[in-house]
Amino acid sequence: MLLKKVFMSSLLVSMMTIAGVASADVTFVKTTDGSTFKLDPALFDTPAAKEFLATGKNSYVGNAEAEAKGKKLFGLYSCTQCHGGDAKGQVGPGLVGPTFRYPKDATNKGMFETLWHGTNGGMGGKGLGVMGATDPTNGLKVDELLKVIAWVRTQGKGLTGNE
Repeated sequence: MLLKKVFMSSLLVSMMTIAGVASADVTFVKTTDGSTFKLDPALFDTPAAKEFLATGKNSYVGNAEAEAKGKKLFGLYSCTQCHGGDAKGQVGPGLVGPTFRYPKDATNKGMFETLWHGTNGGMGGKGLGVMGATDPTNGLKVDELLKVIAWVRTQGKGLTGNE
């Protein structure tokens, strides 16, 4: 009986700990002005997006299929026009590091924030509903943006953004 109570208490504590970690969502900060912003939790509609919201880690880094999709989206959304076909810079800055125009872009969370809401340097936000203020369906979904970031990470030298 005592063993059962100890086991049940341990199980309850473990479950509460896991629930606490899962609800400790990432806080997003705009690159433009440092203010926080919230995204509708419904936008985090894939396992990778949910993990990113909870931890700031991009599970698509190292996933060749996701990276290939990210490369395609990078071209489709004309990112190549400013950042070049290899994301190393053209008219706009390089995105691969080790130095970044916005140092927070060394992390996947930081790069996500920069891409979602844009910069003061001329790049508009690419996030869903941000890209076209009059069209809430215009722009990249969270999952798509994570794939773009995963592809960008393939162009650098060992930086995954998950460090």
